[in-house]
Amino acid sequence: MKTIDELGDLTGKRVLVRSDLNVPLDGPTITDDGRVRASVPTIERLARAGAKVLVMAHLGRPKGVPDPAFSLRPVAERLGELLGQPVLFANDTVGAEAQRISAAMGDGEVAVLENVRFNPGETSKDDAERGAFADQLAALADVFVSDGFGVVHRKQASVYDIATRLPAAVGGLVQAEVAVLERLTATPDRPYAVVLGGSKVSDKLGVIDNLLEKADTLLIGGGMVFTFLAAQGHRVGTSLLESDQIDVARGYIERAAEKGVELVLPTDVVVAPRFEADAPATTVAVDAIPDDQMGLDIGPDSAAAFAERIRGARTVFWNGPMGVFEMPAFAAGTKTVAQALTEVDGLSVVGGGDSAAAVRQLGFTDDQFGHISTGGGASLEYLEGATLPGLAVLDGADA
Repeated sequence: MKTIDELGDLTGKRVLVRSDLNVPLDGPTITDDGRVRASVPTIERLARAGAKVLVMAHLGRPKGVPDPAFSLRPVAERLGELLGQPVLFANDTVGAEAQRISAAMGDGEVAVLENVRFNPGETSKDDAERGAFADQLAALADVFVSDGFGVVHRKQASVYDIATRLPAAVGGLVQAEVAVLERLTATPDRPYAVVLGGSKVSDKLGVIDNLLEKADTLLIGGGMVFTFLAAQGHRVGTSLLESDQIDVARGYIERAAEKGVELVLPTDVVVAPRFEADAPATTVAVDAIPDDQMGLDIGPDSAAAFAERIRGARTVFWNGPMGVFEMPAFAAGTKTVAQALTEVDGLSVVGGGDSAAAVRQLGFTDDQFGHISTGGGASLEYLEGATLPGLAVLDGADA
């Protein structure tokens, strides 16, 4: 993939940057600006090189029509604070305002275009409709830089089609993400531990399948663990259970044994009678989950066992919380795992999404980990061995 260094002199060039600014909002307030902060180095570098930087991104799922609840205006304001310079904001993506700003910008200025998903062509499955929107985007700029790692697994106009219409390069964020993922898949220092959580086994099938060939230890928590426990013959009460995946989970347990991969499941869980923050929490062994209770976190013995294996590894990849970390009574397992990742003598990778949100909510800072990915879904698909369209198009490969 061509890098920014290979684009030559960018002074006076209009550079269209695809960033990932899909941040959580509470009204107009950004509750986690991690993705905005991650986008700053590439934008800053281009501005300092004298480029006219037009930033495009999405926020939420506005269904192809403008929706004030998903406006990028608060994000543009936060980006300006982080850059320490004014950031222009176009109230449309490719309309009159975007065209005016693109034409009038000075060297080193930065502008944010309104949410690309306000335009139906962005996410269209129809190549012609998507291409027509990409043509409108391309008309605003001279060069394209792909720096939104969280969307490179999407075949969308601002990610894929635009790269076929302008000279294109990869930004520093995507470069760094790919370098880390290459280490995880091709050259991990060993022992290599993978920690998977989150709600569903079905969300992680591909990554489990692929990492059973690569990891030394696979630790499983979160809601998905109850399908594995059911596969071992345990009753799981009212816990989240994917009955159609029990045989699949049983197959993974058997494969891990055959491959010599240590597959670690919890021995105790924290249960409650209902999914509520104030529900009375109890710790029970996994073979003693009451029929009228649901598991909402891994238990303290399990968390300690997970932490021991994490600290003993040289490479750790973690995706998915161990429990309902948003509720204090069910956050201890996730916090113990996060703490252990900060103590790894080697590479510790937090795989984006809910895991990244969890470590910040629980009081950890980004620099306590080797790498916090900005793209949960993209990270998982890369680790599955899938072709990511937004990377393939920059490689000149068929997506």
